[in-house]
Amino acid sequence: MTNVQTLQALGLSKLRGLGREFGWIILGNAAAAIGSVVGVRILTELLEPAAYGQVALGVTVATLANQTVMGPLGNGATRFYAPAVEAKDLGSYLVAVGHLVLRATGATGLLMLVVLVALFFGHSGWIPIASIAFLFAILTGWNAILNGIQNAARQRSIVALHQGVEPWARFLCAGVLVVLCGATGMAAMGGYAAAVALVLCSQLWFFRQVVPKGAVDIAGANPWQAKIWEYSWPFVAWGIFGWAQQASDRWALQLFGSTQEVGLYAALFQLGYYPITVVNGLLGQFLAPIFFERSGDATDIGRNAAVTRLSWRLTLLGLACTAVAVLTALAFHTLIFRVLVAGKYAAVSWLLPWVLLAGGVFAAAQTIALNLMSQMRTRAMMAAKVVTGVVGIAFNFLFGRLYGIAGVVLGGVLFSILYFAWMAAIQMRAVSDTSKVGARVD
Repeated sequence: MTNVQTLQALGLSKLRGLGREFGWIILGNAAAAIGSVVGVRILTELLEPAAYGQVALGVTVATLANQTVMGPLGNGATRFYAPAVEAKDLGSYLVAVGHLVLRATGATGLLMLVVLVALFFGHSGWIPIASIAFLFAILTGWNAILNGIQNAARQRSIVALHQGVEPWARFLCAGVLVVLCGATGMAAMGGYAAAVALVLCSQLWFFRQVVPKGAVDIAGANPWQAKIWEYSWPFVAWGIFGWAQQASDRWALQLFGSTQEVGLYAALFQLGYYPITVVNGLLGQFLAPIFFERSGDATDIGRNAAVTRLSWRLTLLGLACTAVAVLTALAFHTLIFRVLVAGKYAAVSWLLPWVLLAGGVFAAAQTIALNLMSQMRTRAMMAAKVVTGVVGIAFNFLFGRLYGIAGVVLGGVLFSILYFAWMAAIQMRAVSDTSKVGARVD
């Protein structure tokens, strides 16, 4: 075989491997999206809007822990897997992640204690559901960290398995507990926690494949712990504002409206925002470990430029998918709700296209953020994350007070557009800075 034939064979083999990986990602995301939609149908049949609203508010408590503690650590663990493999130091890396997970779990427990004490003095009736929500948050955080490392290790089939199974397990367990214990938000949240616990057991079983035989921690100080924390702490800083923006829509409706309105909005959000982010995030999940591998330690200008070009193409593809989804929802939102949601939630179907628009634009902005993360530019994103988060909170409370559910949907659209514009500006600035550095080197 000639050298050319050898190269062609290697290229074809690599393409086939990427094709298999992408196939697993499609399978996992499709199963998750379908499971989420089926779950909305079943739980909206079993729960009245007020009880469904309790679940939505409970999930915001869980999101607080994941946005400010577990999520940032998961991002750092995923980003440094490839450099640890390149350095042949996977043992030390895994030990560092383990130590950080223990600290993050302790911080989440402390946060839970603070929230429960605050509820005791004002809203003690929410203590049971908040306690379950924090348990759900810890289990979800552990799951996400394991999932991120396995995705970075290119174990796509394992990631797809758990990604696809979790939504189905969540609504099935919630449905069983609602039938057995009563149609309450607490029963549904208990089902959510039970489902994630089952998935976590499976994650731990498969995670052993990530640890190579003979991998041991190096003696002395562990360098990965500091690196992961240095990369991750900006996510903590802006995670607070990101959580507040994401939760403020439901709490604005609770403050100015009722728990029933929260339930109606939650069904709308799960049917519109979640599926479009899954579709737009599909390629992002596929490319995240590839971005990180190609960028390496982010010191090579040529490697960074190549990843940036790929990021722009992916962003435009995401926006195109969003446009198709919005136009489809404009034409068929009544039919979509009639099929996928219980009839008592149909009054908000006309808002579905705009929720899709908000979700799609936000997902496209996150694709840009992925490129910036691959180049270790997490600090550059801090101002954008914090300021747009604060503005998004103001949008939700202002428009929620004036226009109710339609108002928080409007606030979500405006926030997503602002966030996308700012992230695009950061990426263009990064490209300009890289070009100047390259010119000086030449």
